[in-house]
Amino acid sequence: MYSEDMSTRTRLVNATQELLWERGYAATSPKDILQRAGAGQGSMYHHFAGKQDLASAALEESAAMMRADVDILLTGEGSPLDRVIAYLERQRDSLRGCRMGRMTYDADVLATPELLRPVAETLQWVVATVTTVISRGIEEHEFPEGTDAHQLASMVVATVQGGYVLARAQQDPAAFDAAVDGAAGLLRSWSRR
Repeated sequence: MYSEDMSTRTRLVNATQELLWERGYAATSPKDILQRAGAGQGSMYHHFAGKQDLASAALEESAAMMRADVDILLTGEGSPLDRVIAYLERQRDSLRGCRMGRMTYDADVLATPELLRPVAETLQWVVATVTTVISRGIEEHEFPEGTDAHQLASMVVATVQGGYVLARAQQDPAAFDAAVDGAAGLLRSWSRR
């Protein structure tokens, strides 16, 4: 349950973010959202046109949070390699999965452009941001000349997303750790440092 001090709209968005992460869009009902938010029956329709509108707002908020977290890691201190490794090795709740990546398994999200847009744009943004960091690493001769920065960035992001899938399927965070540790090891051995 959320604090009474929060606005009802904020409680609804926060509750929806959590439920989408836990259950996905299709398995989250308006009743579940209202109960989690501690909100009255008419409050959702006072602030939003319906479940889809509320889910869209929640996904936008989750996208902003994910971008802020990734931005801190990838624009922080250290060499480009250090920053990419920091992104790979960031502490995550691997059994819960990625807030955005998890939505790509929900058929209703895939079929609804308003819901898919923040998911697709955020994952594209992560790949583009990692690409920029790797490009800087190529310029600084940290990665071999001729490296395709976009392909390498796509592999890095796919490793994180795939690590979530492995961990969830096996119900073992060690599966996620093995994937990201393997990618980090390859990057370290392949870099020119």
